[in-house]
Amino acid sequence: MSAPIEPMQGSAPMVEIRDLNTRFGAAVVHENVSLAVRPGEIFALVGASGCGKSTLLRETIVLQPPQSGSIRVFGLEVIGLSDRDALPLRRRWGVMFERGALFSSLTVLENVGMVLREHTQLGERLIDEIAALKVALTGLPPDACAKYPSELSGGMRKRAALARALALDPELLFLDEPTAGLDPLSASGIDVLIRHLKESLGLTIMLVTHDLDLLWRTADRVAVMGESRILGIGTMEELSRSEHPLIREYFYGPRGRAAREQAWKRK
Repeated sequence: MSAPIEPMQGSAPMVEIRDLNTRFGAAVVHENVSLAVRPGEIFALVGASGCGKSTLLRETIVLQPPQSGSIRVFGLEVIGLSDRDALPLRRRWGVMFERGALFSSLTVLENVGMVLREHTQLGERLIDEIAALKVALTGLPPDACAKYPSELSGGMRKRAALARALALDPELLFLDEPTAGLDPLSASGIDVLIRHLKESLGLTIMLVTHDLDLLWRTADRVAVMGESRILGIGTMEELSRSEHPLIREYFYGPRGRAAREQAWKRK
């Protein structure tokens, strides 16, 4: 029989990862990785391609298991949970995958409403109303509801996927590369939207990104991954002063300098 799901108490971390180890054959992906995501913050994972950021995210949302360690979400251990036992937790978080993962045969409204149909007993009319509200919340126009994913721009598809992630009013939001593949203007719009959703809905957000502009604009704290471990955790200002060679390379390369200069200009 499944243990009862209880709410997290006090100011305990929303996500707490301790001594996590992940291997794919002989390849070491994570070695003693530890971090904590605080309630109400936007926490970002960054690092070079292939450093294990998205793998860590997938492990946190119970899509694949690590070799050892602990991952607690809402104060509850998630490693080893069956799909059935993980379901009550999944109702409390929303996920936006890098490519959106929208169903091509469903309209935007149907994609968002599908989550409500699967997890609630609400009537069809109310589901459509809630789905339309979530679509509007992400800044899409009303006529986007009747469109299929193939009829949307890249930025609109990202917003539709975000609307679906918000369908069940989650406490915690996981975003995998929310601005990947977008032009600078569309990416900037997503940056603003993420910060607005965090502030207006009181969300805790854990995201994976390569986008330095997004980090400077939205992240409260950032974990830099490399060499199979966490190289540093802090605010963007703190990390930009790090003496670690890989962190300095990340922040002081041409793109890093440009993003930092733009962030300072906005202040």
